[in-house]
Parts: sequence; C-alpha cells; structure tokens
Amino acid sequence: MGLFRGGKMAPIKKSVHTKREGAVLIIAMIFVVIFSALAVSMASMSGTNAQLASNQHKVGCALGSASSGLEVQRHWLTPVTMPSSTPQANYFSTIINTLQSDLDANSISNITLENDGSILPVSLDSTTGQTFTGQMRISDSNSSVLEVFATGGDAQITRTIKVDFDIEPYKWPIFNFGLATKGPLNYTGNPTTTGATAAWEADIYIESTGSDTALSVGGNTKFDGNIMIGNPDADAVFGGDIIIDGDHGETAIDNHVFKGVDPVEFPEPDTARFGPYATGEIIDSSSDLTSPGMTLVNAKIEANTNPKFDGTVTIQGILLIESPNMVTFGKNVVLQGIIVGEGDVTADPVTDRIDILGNFASGTYPSGAEFDAIRQEVGSSIVAPGFAMSFQGNFSTLEGVVAVSGVTFSGNVAAEIKGTIINYSETPMIIAGNATMNFDREASTKVPAGFDTHRVLTYKPSSYDEFAF
Repeated sequence: MGLFRGGKMAPIKKSVHTKREGAVLIIAMIFVVIFSALAVSMASMSGTNAQLASNQHKVGCALGSASSGLEVQRHWLTPVTMPSSTPQANYFSTIINTLQSDLDANSISNITLENDGSILPVSLDSTTGQTFTGQMRISDSNSSVLEVFATGGDAQITRTIKVDFDIEPYKWPIFNFGLATKGPLNYTGNPTTTGATAAWEADIYIESTGSDTALSVGGNTKFDGNIMIGNPDADAVFGGDIIIDGDHGETAIDNHVFKGVDPVEFPEPDTARFGPYATGEIIDSSSDLTSPGMTLVNAKIEANTNPKFDGTVTIQGILLIESPNMVTFGKNVVLQGIIVGEGDVTADPVTDRIDILGNFASGTYPSGAEFDAIRQEVGSSIVAPGFAMSFQGNFSTLEGVVAVSGVTFSGNVAAEIKGTIINYSETPMIIAGNATMNFDREASTKVPAGFDTHRVLTYKPSSYDEFAF
C-alpha cells in the first residue's frame, strides 16, 4: 500500500543490487572458454588419431613388405639341395652359391645376394618407397639351422620377420609306400596286404610305363592300402573277390585304385658308403662254402666269384657283393644287418643275381664292438640296385627296406615288413601263392641306410617371429 504525502500517494521504489550486473556476460565467457577448450582438445585428439592411424598404416606396410621379402626368400630356398657329403662347415657357402646361380639362371636382376648372405634393398613400390632387405646366416647354436631375416618398410618405420630352415636329409616320397615297382605287380594266388596300425602303411605304387596291365591278381584280393598307378592307360586286373580297406568289388576299385598319378622318383642308393664296413672275411673263388653252417661278419664277396653256399648262412653286419656276381644261398639265411650289392641300377640284371632257396628272416644288428661302426646304418635290409633277387623258401620277417632290380617271392610269404620293397626293374615283381604281408612302417626310419644322399632346407613355421629391428 502506498503512502500519502500531501494528499497524494507516494510512488514505491524498487531496489536493484548492483553486484549482479555483468553476471550473464561472465557465465557466457566461461562457456565460451570451456567449449573452446573442448574444441581444441577434440582437434588435438583428432590429429593424434590421424597420426596414430598413419603410423599404424606404415607399420602394416612395413610388415607387409617384410612378409613379401620372406616369401621371396622361401621361394628360392625351398628347391635348394646339396649332397649329403657336404661338410657342415660348407653348408652356408653352398647354399649361397646355389642361390646366386639360380638367380642368374633365371635372369633375376632386381635381387642382389651378397656372399655374406645379405640381400640389398629390393623395391616393392617406388611411389611409397616400400622396400625389403634380407639376411641369411647359420645359427650360432645349431650348425644345421639356417636363420632367415626379412626387413621391410621405408626410411621411417621398419619391421623384421625371422624364420628358421632345418638343413636335413631328404625324405624320398617312395618310402611312403609298402610296395613300389617300376614294372607291373603280379600276384598268382590270394594276396593279403595289411597295415599294422594304419591302412596307408600298405599303400602300393606301380609305375608300369611299359605295360598296359599294371596289377594282376589271380585270386581273391584283400588289401588295406591304396593302389597308385603311374601309367594312365594301365589297368588293374582282379581274378576273384576284391576287398580294399573294407570296400568290396567295384566300390573298392573306384575308391582305392588310382591311375595316372604323379610319378614317384626311384632314388639310386649310395652303395659306396658301405664299403668301409666290409672289414671281415673276403669270399673269393678259393673259399670253402660247403660248411653246413656259416657266419659271415662284415664280409665281402669279390666280383666274378659266383658263390653257392651249401648250408645255412648267418649274415652279421654287412655283406658287400661286388659286381658282377651270381650269389646262391642253398639253404636258410638269417640276416642280422644289411646285404649290399654294388650293381648298376640303370642296367637290366643279367650277370647280377641273389637267390635264396631256403627260408629268409632278418633282424637287427647283433651286440659286439665289431658292429659299433655300422650300427648307425638303420632302416635297410637289402640294398642291391642292379641285382635281381628271388626268395624261394618261407619269407617271414623283414627289418628294413629291400631295394633290388627285379624280385620274385615263390615260397610261402607270411611276413612282417618294416620297410618298403622296391623294384627298379621294368620286369614284373612277382608274388606267388597266398602271400600275406603285414607292413609295420609307422615308426620306420624316414631316411633308410644308403638313401641319405641329399640335404634339403625345410621351413619351420614354429620359428616365425616378428620384431622391430
């Protein structure tokens, strides 16, 4: 209510606090500062993220360049082979010399491999400056390991990949089979071939380039393994019931007989390596072989002797047969080592033969210091390329590989076989009667004695490592 002064109502005055003047402006400025700071921060973060993305891209490019360099080196290293006689001290120089020759032979001019194993920068993308360099060296801790480095990137960011290659004996693919023959394979009776623990142990390879009948079976067939035929025009002829790995009849043929498969190389063994072990008795034309029982210890049969052993023979260690020779064992043979024939694998055996008229069984080396030197030679029982061979009695056990040029089993075969039976000849491998062969090869020697002829480089995926270098 107003107050009356002099008959008039006096106006009411409102008070205003001067301290609140300009507060809105201050608050607005505060918000401006906050938003400006946020904007600057976001701009900074955006720039940082862009830089991180750029760096990550460069790292990815560097790693990609290193991977490319690694694949280039793997491509050229994988085919490298060298004789097994190469001293370990010469492994590195042999590898480098082989690579340099291969690069020159293929007119590769953009890769320069130095004698120290380094690869000079190789341009991958000239617009971005992406390159890779390489380095090879023998491991300090293992002279049978080649270390391979590939470094990729540009001048700013690089990444390096390191892998190892084992320098090891070459494992010939022919030893993936129980039976392997250049000529046809003929069974006259009811054969059974089984794998001791797996069907593949009894796989069969038949090259048969000179015959349109690769496999002939007179009676019933019971096989575990697949039958691989090199000649695409050759057939498998079965005279009776067919069971292969549980399949019957035409189904068995469709599922387990393959024609026109990739050829498998028949390696020529190194028989010369066995010569130094033949330090015992020498059999020549003056030797008396009429004993009812003989034991030959690290013995040698001289060329042109053509011996006939009248009694049972036990062979311990090595029996080295020079060529030419026609060797006949009139009775049983117990093999506790390796029979080696120094024949010509490229020639048909005319003057080189080994015939066993009695029973045959093989086993491991006997005990005794005289066999210490040869004890390292394992996985083979008979290595006689260029020699034809026949087993005319009971054939019961085979400790390792048999590699001959023509083989006939005409006696009773009920054998456990711990290696591959190889026929180098174009003449058929003949297995007569109701033969039973059980192949126990899962734990067999991967590189049998006499077949350690090459060294190769095997990539070890588990050794892969990445790092900034």
